[in-house]
Amino acid sequence: MDSIVSPTGRRTALRLMGQATALLAAAGAARPAAAVAAEAAAQTPESALTTGQLGELAVRLVAAPRRRGFQTVPFMLTSADSWDQEAANDVLAYRYRSRQMWEVTELSAPWLGLMREATNGQVFAFGNPDFLPVAAVHGTAHLSLFDQPTWDRYKLAGLTDGKFAANSFIVEKPGVSPADDLQDLDGFYGPANNNIISLQRRGAVFLACHDSIHAIARKLHGDPEFATTPADAIAADLTNGLIPGAVLVPSMVAFLVELQRAGFTYAKAA
Repeated sequence: MDSIVSPTGRRTALRLMGQATALLAAAGAARPAAAVAAEAAAQTPESALTTGQLGELAVRLVAAPRRRGFQTVPFMLTSADSWDQEAANDVLAYRYRSRQMWEVTELSAPWLGLMREATNGQVFAFGNPDFLPVAAVHGTAHLSLFDQPTWDRYKLAGLTDGKFAANSFIVEKPGVSPADDLQDLDGFYGPANNNIISLQRRGAVFLACHDSIHAIARKLHGDPEFATTPADAIAADLTNGLIPGAVLVPSMVAFLVELQRAGFTYAKAA
């Protein structure tokens, strides 16, 4: 029973994650990060802010700035003012015995299910309540990190070969709750609930890749419908449309080196 009691306290602590990402979405680029973090703290039980290493990381990630509101972004980022360096450094600095990075390149690969299974196994079977799963997302999988309005504006469903009509990756199954029975296949922890939002609520971090964003922008720029908008401007708008909580890095293939140097176990979702 101990392995279940500890994660329950962890889930209570990580209610902050869901509240924080909602606050970030409402805050906008002009809001100071400290103010957003303060609002999150005000809406969260004080005990939850200091329960577990993963909960503490969640608080730091809320406070770390997310750089959005761009008008244009270049092909190659060379300045820390153009990406989420502070949040990325918080992820790299996380020290716990169990940390895993998932390199994700294919949108239709079973990566969300694999991340959910890894989290379930680490937390409930191996007793690692502060296990940190990180999704290093690039390639076609990066489409999952744009919000639905961005999907609609740029008709991103057309880049999925007809496999996805909308961004279902950011839709949590209705009615699920962290209080669900662990053995319920249709519940919060089961295979019927594979999505980014639920994993974020459990502490997972999703890394966004500027290089992939710009590649998608260049592809869109080649479409006659968007040809009059420079690729750099499309890339800026796509960046502004990243889902709440995403951490933008300049190049995912380069950041993989940093994650491995920091001690994250590598896994490939194929």
